[in-house]
Amino acid sequence: MSARRVIAAMVAIGAGLVAASAAGGQTIAIVGGTVYPVSGPRIERGTVLVRDGTIVAVGPDVVVPEGATRIDATGKWVTPGLVNAETALGLVEVEAVDETRDMTAKGEHAVAAAFAAADGLNPASPMIAQARADGVTSVVAAPTGGLIAGQAAAIDLVPGAPSTMVLRAPLAIVAEVGNSAQAEVGARGELLGRLRGLFDDVRTYERRHADYERADTRPLSAGPRDLAALVPVLHGTEPLMVHADRASDIEQAIALARDYGIKLIIVGGAEAWQVAPALAAAKVPVLTGSLLNIPDSFGSLGQRQDNATLLRRAGVTVVLIGNSGVEDASAFNVRNIRQDAGTAVAYGLPWDEALRAVTSAPAAVFGLADRIGALRPGLEANVVVWSGDPFELSTRAEHVLVRGREHQKPTREELLTNRYKTLPPEYRR
Repeated sequence: MSARRVIAAMVAIGAGLVAASAAGGQTIAIVGGTVYPVSGPRIERGTVLVRDGTIVAVGPDVVVPEGATRIDATGKWVTPGLVNAETALGLVEVEAVDETRDMTAKGEHAVAAAFAAADGLNPASPMIAQARADGVTSVVAAPTGGLIAGQAAAIDLVPGAPSTMVLRAPLAIVAEVGNSAQAEVGARGELLGRLRGLFDDVRTYERRHADYERADTRPLSAGPRDLAALVPVLHGTEPLMVHADRASDIEQAIALARDYGIKLIIVGGAEAWQVAPALAAAKVPVLTGSLLNIPDSFGSLGQRQDNATLLRRAGVTVVLIGNSGVEDASAFNVRNIRQDAGTAVAYGLPWDEALRAVTSAPAAVFGLADRIGALRPGLEANVVVWSGDPFELSTRAEHVLVRGREHQKPTREELLTNRYKTLPPEYRR
């Protein structure tokens, strides 16, 4: 073999090793902790074995191979990484600076179904490291605004290009039924009429696509890209995430979904407890928080902190989202999902149910249960080792693995602490 070919082979081998390393290329054993797989019962003094970014074994008697990196979790709690299923993480950086806000498309007449929010994702957002440091390993990045806001995406909180982070996109289409002004209409009835008209036009567009291209149909209420983006929603292959708080709005959304064969997900759901039987019968999941103790709008006058508990008792699938009531909390307080879960427990939701509501439930709702949300062989190694109960304020995430790797990038809080914890000499006495 020529020297040139030898060098080329060595370069190729080196590139392969780098690629394997980037993908997780190592074996890690988290040993001795109390493991909460979610997909099965609690395991005392259990082991989670990870290889090349994937969970390969979970149990009390797992053999740790020679050479594996060990993480001692004795006295610690081990859970899947948390999933915050409704955020603007990576889509907004500074509330008052428009050029850092990429979660709202202009659209045409408040319809932006073709808007892919993940295309504007900022992988350098300092909030990503902060969320990950508090045990959040995956999120749904969702657009907001208008009648049809656009396409949400599921992402893992790993460093790299947006294409590296994305788990699935598009994941769902986001819509609005409770905010007439945002949807550019004058009343709720008009808003619902526009939605029905829009879905009728989607059917027409699909059925008479060739005629539409020849301009041989009546005018439709949206452009071809937006109409095409909504076709999977009417096929039931892509869910419709509908923001609705008022009980009557939720009932209207259920009726809309029934009439058009739509896979519906309610987001917000402040008064969802009032229509829990209808939600359960229609098998409609609700994404809601538990930190708000007073209504923040007329549409949420029935807000209750035991909303999640009442919904689960009725048989509704509940996904807890980090809703703290703070402006843009979905971007800046993604980590608050732990507090939402703890508060839900305080208001009657069983602890195991709360853990499912921030791990396996969102994974199942969005069709990602074969990738994330539990500790079982074959899933991504998104694992957190906690100092104690993850829903207690004093607990800290001591090790956070995303796709089998610990990412040690310092958070903004840590950078600021290190910067200002020591006074400059001129200020010392």
